[in-house]
Amino acid sequence: MGETGTVAPTDETAQITSEAAPPGTTPPAQPPAGAEQARGAGMPRWLPRAMVLALALVACFQLGSWAFHQLTGLLINILIAFFLALAVEPAVSWMAARGLRRGLATAIVFLGVVVASAGFITMMGSMLAGQIVDMVEDFPDYLDKVIRWINMTFDTDLSRVEVQDSLIHSDWLRKYVQNSASGVLDVSAQVLGGLFQLLTILLFSFYFAADGPRLRRALCSVLPPAKQAEVLRAWEIAVNKTGGYLYSRGLMALISGIAHYILLQVLEVPYAPVLAVWVGLVSQFIPTIGTYLAGALPMLIAFTVDPWYALWVLIFVVIYQQFENYVLQPKLTAKSVDIHPAVAFGSVIAGTALLGAVGALVAIPAVATLQAFLGAYVKRYDVTDDPRVHGHHRRGGSPLFARVRRVLTGPGDGDRPA
Repeated sequence: MGETGTVAPTDETAQITSEAAPPGTTPPAQPPAGAEQARGAGMPRWLPRAMVLALALVACFQLGSWAFHQLTGLLINILIAFFLALAVEPAVSWMAARGLRRGLATAIVFLGVVVASAGFITMMGSMLAGQIVDMVEDFPDYLDKVIRWINMTFDTDLSRVEVQDSLIHSDWLRKYVQNSASGVLDVSAQVLGGLFQLLTILLFSFYFAADGPRLRRALCSVLPPAKQAEVLRAWEIAVNKTGGYLYSRGLMALISGIAHYILLQVLEVPYAPVLAVWVGLVSQFIPTIGTYLAGALPMLIAFTVDPWYALWVLIFVVIYQQFENYVLQPKLTAKSVDIHPAVAFGSVIAGTALLGAVGALVAIPAVATLQAFLGAYVKRYDVTDDPRVHGHHRRGGSPLFARVRRVLTGPGDGDRPA
């Protein structure tokens, strides 16, 4: 009594278990050592499902990426068709508002576009063919002049017959002819592919323009009323900006073409109508540098007539560019596409980097649409009346400049001690 004895753990555990178990039941078996740790270290039940879901997402991403790359050409064609439909939307709506069926109005507009494009391509092709024929006919005279200059300069004794024979029997000419013959099929395939893309663009743009109201209703039917108003507003802005851009540029191209046609006709440069159309289109649809790029071809043709004519064409191109930038363009594009020239040029470069020539065409109307849409929702404030806003400095000037001026000129009256 008074002393605590130590009992073996096995006997105590068996006695407690036998007393705690109800009669007629088997005592529960004790888990083996380390079973709890093994159960805690096992795989969670959610992990297999998460792995299957992750693999499914990766497979869907790979499939979507593959499908997107396969359909890139079609998506670009649909984008071009959509902007073309936006461009002709004002004309089609104007005809439809006066009782003409929308499908017929769309067909008339597209027929005019196709006829104008075909006429321009035909004129350019005739000009190039004529220039090639003239170059082939005048090639012997050019070759005689070059051989005569070489003989007089380097004291040689070359003849045109020897030069022609060496050119005809040269290895590089034979290889060039073979490569050209093998590349005819590639060129034919590219031409057929281009025609198919053009047909696809015209077909989609025709449906977009003819079924414009139905397309807007189908799009708005899956949106709540608040979102419907925003979508219709964005659609209206896109139509106004795209159509306004193309129509204003078309008018400026007409004025530019007429002005350059008068100059080329006065100088008696051949193919004046075709060159005028070329200058008008290229100069207006490639901003900032388009005029100089377009003027290169008339300068080259004028140089073949008289070198001084090329100089006159260059002077006229530079003067007309200044007149267009500061007088004509602000009046014609102030209400349609009000974009800074630097922003327009940067958008064209970005569009070209993303989508090539297609991006260059749709960059400006897309940026104008985005700018107008954001301008309706971005809150603006009155600018403070500070001289620095207008690029002027404060009257006191910079403290650093004032200190340097005092060091150079000496102390003034106010700086002298009393």
